[in-house]
Amino acid sequence: MMRRRTTLLTGCTALVLALGATACGGEPVSAGGGDKELSGQTVTVAGVWSGSEQKNFQKVLDAFTEKTGAKTQFISTGDNVSTVVGSKIEGGNAPDVVMVPQVGVLQQFAKEGWLKPLSETAQKSVNDGYAKVWQSYGSVDGTLYGLYFKAAHKSTVWYSPDAFTQAGIEAPKTYDEMLKAGHTVSDSGLAAFAVAGQDGWTLTDWFENIYLSQAGPEKYDALASHELKWTDASVVKALGTLGKLFKDKQLIAGGQKGALNTDFPGSVEKVFGPKPEAGMVYEGDFVAGVAHDQFGRTIGKDADFFPFPAVDGGNAPVVSGGDAAVALKDGKNAKAGMKLLEYLATPEASAVWAKAGGFLSPNKKLDLASYSDDVTRATAKSLIEAGDADSVRYDMSDMAPAAFGGTKGVGEWKILQDFLRDPSDPKATAAKLEDAAAKAYRG
Repeated sequence: MMRRRTTLLTGCTALVLALGATACGGEPVSAGGGDKELSGQTVTVAGVWSGSEQKNFQKVLDAFTEKTGAKTQFISTGDNVSTVVGSKIEGGNAPDVVMVPQVGVLQQFAKEGWLKPLSETAQKSVNDGYAKVWQSYGSVDGTLYGLYFKAAHKSTVWYSPDAFTQAGIEAPKTYDEMLKAGHTVSDSGLAAFAVAGQDGWTLTDWFENIYLSQAGPEKYDALASHELKWTDASVVKALGTLGKLFKDKQLIAGGQKGALNTDFPGSVEKVFGPKPEAGMVYEGDFVAGVAHDQFGRTIGKDADFFPFPAVDGGNAPVVSGGDAAVALKDGKNAKAGMKLLEYLATPEASAVWAKAGGFLSPNKKLDLASYSDDVTRATAKSLIEAGDADSVRYDMSDMAPAAFGGTKGVGEWKILQDFLRDPSDPKATAAKLEDAAAKAYRG
């Protein structure tokens, strides 16, 4: 889904040399055998997607129908997937498959006893094609329930090449260089960044990239599980680094007030729309879909990205998100639902959406040539390499209880919006975050 719900770059040739030909597209594992064995059955799929994402996923479902004979029905849940699915289960109308956008929700479903473990066929595909980190995010207490079909790369800073050319700058390599480049963009007539402060989730993504690079993966993991308190000095330091950007009125389009009144699509419009107001916008790879579909930008030509830069000498961060397919025990066609998961585990299924655009797969057996442009190809390559190196980390707020990390107007979203409004006291903000986190994790 667009909401995150996400350091990346190299080519397929290197991957072939490192992992063999199947790493860039081996023989797909078939689902249903092409013999229409599921004719007459209907698989119901619930997920958060709508608009172009839903249309493109429907192409994948249609390919499954062509292969197996099963019809499909997609139900868009909106962001409240947990509530919607729970009510359907209670009403005796459970979907067969759910595309779960958060690790925390997948864990909740498993602990409620709602999920079926992946079949042996699906597990084999995952073992063969997915890095251990994705298997871990799909597992609860050692049992693999979730298949990560769609991933997001959330360590990408998107920019207007025209704005950079006009300012005479190149893509920065460090966070400090990025702020310096932002001042140069500002001096040339545009604000540096469009910040989508109206959507609190974008602010969590800013924090997570800074924290992962500055504090390192061990502390990131500890904070994500709340083994480390939000009052830790590393959190205060990261908030101070983020506040350095927030309080600089020269860097943010419309200043802090303007940012708080800008949603995610609006932030992309301020960079790639007909009347640009800023040179850069930070968010995941899905920025490209908005820039292309809504504003006609050609990706790689008049819309491009650079990896979120390293902070204070740390490694460049790789933060990801994703949507995991899970099968519900109470679905009316649970067996056919599992056949869909077996299909989604194949590079054949991923290639359908990759061709349509607006998609990244964590399946390293998907041929990179399946992607429709070089920028997406490079982003996907980077995600695969980060997974193999175990350097990718899942979106922290998506791993937290929803009351802290995933609810509008409360918890981390609201506290970081307040911090954007007034970034003068990182220590006090850290204390508020800890208080909210402690209550949510206890609950």
